[in-house]
Amino acid sequence: MSSKAIREYDAKLLLAYWLERAPAVEASAQIATPFVFPQPKVAQVSWDPATNAITPDTQIPSWVFNAKLVAKPDQLIKRRGKAGLLALNKTWEEARQWIAERAGKPQKVENTVGTLSNFIVEPFLPHPSDTEYYVCINSLREGDEILFTHEGGVDIGDVDAKALRLPLPVGKPFPSRQTIASTLLKDVPASKRETLVDFLIRLYSVYVDLHFAYLEINPLICLDGVNGGQPTIHYLDMAAKLDQTAESICGPKWAIARDLTVYEQGAPQASSKGKSVSADRGPPMVWPAPFGRDLTKEEAYVQKLDASTGASLKLTVLNAEGRVWTMVAGGGASVVYADAIAAHGYAHELANYGEYSGAPTEGQTYEYAKTIIDLITRGKPHPEGKVLIIGGGIANFTNVAATFKGIIRALKEYKSGLQAHNVRIYVRRGGPNYQEGLKAMRLLGESLGVPIHVYGPETHITAIVPIALGIKKDTKSVPPSISQTPSAPGAATPSGDAVPEPGVGTVNADGTRQQPNDQIVRFDTVGSQSQRPSYRPFDANTRSFVYGLQPRAIQGMLDFDYSCGRKTPSVAAMIYPFGGHHIQKFYWGTKETLLPVYTSVEEAVRKHPDADVVVNFASSRSVYSSTTEILSFPQIKCIAIIAEGVPERHAREILYQAQQKDVLIIGPATVGGIKAGCFKIGNSGGMMDNIIASKLYRPGSVGYVSKSGGMSNELNNMLSLYTNGTYEGIAIGGDRYPGTTFIDHLLRYEADPECKMLVLLGEVGGVEEYRVIEAVKSGKIKKPIVAWAIGTCAKMFTTEVQFGHAGSMANSNLETADAKNAAMRAAGFLVPDTFEDLPTVLTGLYNDLVSKGVIVPQVERDPPVIPMDYKWAQDLGLIRKPAAFISTISDERGQELLYAGMRISDVFKEDIGLGGVVSLLWFKRRLPQWAAKFIEMVLMLTADHGPAVSGAMNTIIATRAGKDLISSLASGLLTIGSRFGGALDEAASMFSTARDTGLTPREFVDQSRKANKLISGIGHKIKSVNNPDLRVELVKEYVRKHFPSHSLLDYALAVEKVTTSKKDTLILNVDGCIAVCFVDLLRDSGAFTREEADEYTKIGTLNGLFVLGRSIGFIGHHLDQKRLKAPLYRHPADDIFINMADVAQPRVLGRMA
Repeated sequence: MSSKAIREYDAKLLLAYWLERAPAVEASAQIATPFVFPQPKVAQVSWDPATNAITPDTQIPSWVFNAKLVAKPDQLIKRRGKAGLLALNKTWEEARQWIAERAGKPQKVENTVGTLSNFIVEPFLPHPSDTEYYVCINSLREGDEILFTHEGGVDIGDVDAKALRLPLPVGKPFPSRQTIASTLLKDVPASKRETLVDFLIRLYSVYVDLHFAYLEINPLICLDGVNGGQPTIHYLDMAAKLDQTAESICGPKWAIARDLTVYEQGAPQASSKGKSVSADRGPPMVWPAPFGRDLTKEEAYVQKLDASTGASLKLTVLNAEGRVWTMVAGGGASVVYADAIAAHGYAHELANYGEYSGAPTEGQTYEYAKTIIDLITRGKPHPEGKVLIIGGGIANFTNVAATFKGIIRALKEYKSGLQAHNVRIYVRRGGPNYQEGLKAMRLLGESLGVPIHVYGPETHITAIVPIALGIKKDTKSVPPSISQTPSAPGAATPSGDAVPEPGVGTVNADGTRQQPNDQIVRFDTVGSQSQRPSYRPFDANTRSFVYGLQPRAIQGMLDFDYSCGRKTPSVAAMIYPFGGHHIQKFYWGTKETLLPVYTSVEEAVRKHPDADVVVNFASSRSVYSSTTEILSFPQIKCIAIIAEGVPERHAREILYQAQQKDVLIIGPATVGGIKAGCFKIGNSGGMMDNIIASKLYRPGSVGYVSKSGGMSNELNNMLSLYTNGTYEGIAIGGDRYPGTTFIDHLLRYEADPECKMLVLLGEVGGVEEYRVIEAVKSGKIKKPIVAWAIGTCAKMFTTEVQFGHAGSMANSNLETADAKNAAMRAAGFLVPDTFEDLPTVLTGLYNDLVSKGVIVPQVERDPPVIPMDYKWAQDLGLIRKPAAFISTISDERGQELLYAGMRISDVFKEDIGLGGVVSLLWFKRRLPQWAAKFIEMVLMLTADHGPAVSGAMNTIIATRAGKDLISSLASGLLTIGSRFGGALDEAASMFSTARDTGLTPREFVDQSRKANKLISGIGHKIKSVNNPDLRVELVKEYVRKHFPSHSLLDYALAVEKVTTSKKDTLILNVDGCIAVCFVDLLRDSGAFTREEADEYTKIGTLNGLFVLGRSIGFIGHHLDQKRLKAPLYRHPADDIFINMADVAQPRVLGRMA
């Protein structure tokens, strides 16, 4: 959502801080009087449900204790005075008692009941009634508007009728002081006009700079100056909305105004100990729920999920005891399902409203589904059971099967609860991979013991609602149409003609040479744009740029082009400012073609003069700057803005610039649109299976316009079933200020002779449908229109509910869906009784037009076959291939990283330590605690052995040569082998083989001596029997204490007795001791078979321990040398014996031929 209400407390803090600091809206908009800025005196008192107490006095500002006060609830409640929720002229003791008596108590305001939990306290201001004024700044599509009246206060009456208005159109200069005064302040005493002009200038500057969407002050007080001073401004009641999508721009400005330390001089900074660190100075803005709609724990959790993802996750619990629950994919679809449930008389049983969309991950969908299913399975079972509708439209790009995996996980988790509450589940979905998703749901029903009824896109989107509710409804069965309209002007035949392929060896224009088996299809760049009428922005020759690296969307566009029989791809190039120039390959049918990627719009436009459409995938933060840049090139005639969350002020400025340059804007927050048989914007129409099923590869006769991208796919599907299909369809986007509106596109369709009938899918909120009504009444639109406004369920809700789109909220009765449907029906539109009846109305109109000869059915043609992408075919389970690699130790593909099947969170919960992690990744199993600790002991013992050993010396020399950490470490590790550090494997093998073959310790020593072979693990340069190696002693002590058996260690110590009898330094060294003990661990821990233990010994596991441990020391030596800034090392020449061969010695000479 974009425009969201904030508390009066926060609105007043924003004004208090920024009224004198915000930059002027224009250089000429300056104050002209010694303006006295209002003092920032406002306090907030909150009720804590956990302690049932209000904010303590220690957290209240000091001025409160010495002033007469006003106290009132601050929870977006209108007309508080009339509801008796106003305490006037009170001391703090009186105000606190008044608040305490009401805090935490239910309060009825008109028809809404809510709990009072937040209050605002401010100084009481005695004033004459004739000093009360009213001011309101409101944002509209065309610009902002200031409303002012000299009579403010509680009895202001009809503001719309009596207020004076000053429009501030987008792109126009800010009015002069004289204009402001003469337009708004003509009824204000002359002595106050200049002060009020200054206030309005500063107020509007703050409004613009902080991205307000609405700001109302009533009453605004302007008191006479004291002793000849300036009049002073005070604001009593205030209501405000901010554009939440501007948080990335204004978040720091909003936050600093909420930092209370900036208002009281000398106020101590709050200690940050134990508190979370905010991203900005001051706490972030709070977005309160409407009064009576306190967020439940579940709603707050889903809101948190939504804030942490680019997808959309929404949940509003309407009636926790209700029987009918929904889990709907898509903003528009969620409203349609709620409408259908309400239309069948089950609004009182509708338990929730919500939606998930924007391709959430399996994990996000799981969390969302789990939250709803947990609510369903609470409390006592209902005697009639419960219904869960898992619905949705036909997705454009969301992998249905992937999102269903998350839902299925949640359903399995609540199996017993679903059975106990007798829950019946009804599923309807379409889109990418929907077949696999529905199949998984059907199989789940068989194993879950819960009835799951599954339907695909062949079923009308809301047809499952009466089925789920047990309602028998007589609906006419309408057979799908098989007719087709004639090809649109300029439409290509399905030849797929490209530039003739040159023969092998031919040199191309760019210097490349044609190679044998070359699968690259090349297309000539058209010299200039094709000429087409203004009402037809897209045809079979339209060429476009895609702004952003969007290979999936581009491939979808090219596949659509090929299925339509276009001669050239509709995408000329990509624009990606963050990467260098390069090319990317895409499929063109069964072959491939190359598309260039440019870093600037200027270069793309210069090299492709035939492209006049841009599909802009830039993010909401950069879409304003990128679109403004694109608009500077006259070649571009249409821009589709895909991003959601574009700040409303930016959207309006884009709209203004586009109107000045006569550029068609589609979006923001849109999937785009489609011209059947000609051109597809981005992901519009979904994947190829849906495009073919909806017959979008050839033109039909119906032009439609909708806000919802998901519902556009539903319309494509419906029109293919009940008419001869789509001619053109546009999703204008769900934001409050789309670049183009319903009327813009319907007027185009009216002017296009190939478009025979129109469809308008409106929704609750806004007034754009009324512009279409006026066009029909005035005769501008004469073609028949089938229309419906979704959101008819809104009247059923007792509190304010924000539907799926930012603009779908009625601010007056005129904006309700019911009012719109009634007005359209009265104007002659064909309006069904419910959305479910839309197919019947479509069929009736289509058949009528066919009978009159307006539409002439044509014979269908089969589109060319588009091969399925390998990855997608693999996802669908249609193909298989052997894996190039096999890994059995870890997996990061799911929601959580796994080590040998153990979740990473459990690794820390169970505190298995580094030894436990090594056991999982090296041995694929949990070893006993004593074994894991032994591994950690080995790593600590082998971490380092001083700087003089070869590995450490190599590391040091490489570091001093200026090498980086990785290079220096690798230099040291490469010295490890049989002479240095690599004796563990060999020692383990020699000792275990000797014992396994039955040799006594003495026989083992004698045999090795006879073979002139040293015993690995025996001998030390310094240590001896009388000067033992303490590392060995530590190992022996641990093993004897913790190992269940240490037979090979005992054997090795017996060998040591033999060898030390000959020389006291021939002791069991640390390598040998670790080696034999590790063999004991492998053989006697009970975790391995004998064969597994021997295999791990053979494949280098023990040397791995030395490598892992010694890496710690090598890294230490590298960091030590870097810290010391040691210079390049050169070995002293006197430490090297150099022996050059005598020159007189005979040499081998080569003979010259």
